[in-house]
Amino acid sequence: MPWTRNKLLSCLPNEDADILRPDLEPVTLTQGQVLFGAYETISHIHFFEGGLSSEIAGLEQSRSTEVGCIGFEGYSAVPAVLGVDSTPHHAFMQCGGPALRIEVSRLRAAMDDSHGLRKLLLKYAHVFLIQIAATALADSRYEVTQRLARWVLMSQDRIGDELPLTHDFLSLMLGVRRPSVTDAIHRLEGVQAIKAERSLIVVRDRRKLEEIAGSTYGIPEVEYERHIGLDFRD
Repeated sequence: MPWTRNKLLSCLPNEDADILRPDLEPVTLTQGQVLFGAYETISHIHFFEGGLSSEIAGLEQSRSTEVGCIGFEGYSAVPAVLGVDSTPHHAFMQCGGPALRIEVSRLRAAMDDSHGLRKLLLKYAHVFLIQIAATALADSRYEVTQRLARWVLMSQDRIGDELPLTHDFLSLMLGVRRPSVTDAIHRLEGVQAIKAERSLIVVRDRRKLEEIAGSTYGIPEVEYERHIGLDFRD
């Protein structure tokens, strides 16, 4: 049995995992829980074992958008791993779940003691930056239905076929007004790719979603496999 459901940590050799494990605290994160605030000192990093977190750019709620999401393939607060104590972004849990929490200072000490841990965490930081870049490209060059298909696929990769995604959150994810979200949902329902219920989207046909998303989806996922060595979508 693996010692953790976090895909990234499960890649660590035992000798590197043993350095980290004594400082990891199991916690249960709830929907809406803030992981770190904009320009606030980051105190902890979370290695997710379930749930879905969202990293948000923009200080005004009406002008904010999601730039990245993380589940059991990674960890929160990438800037802290890169040596930065705060960031203009903020992050919260869109869908609650279990995690392993560690103080930033303890993780940095473990990184100093373990070359393997440092290398793995920095590789994931690279993958997450690729995801942010892919989001910027999708938002600037692709239409809303394609972008919605991409986010549904990314959410399914992390939390399964039933996605507790509200229209308000989808609007935040896509950086568009709610009527545009509603229209895009209806298009995906029309081809039977999804079924939308109140505060819930059910994936019905992943292949159709991938066809609609096209090149907006897949580059960060392949980069994860290329650098981390596994496909977390399996």
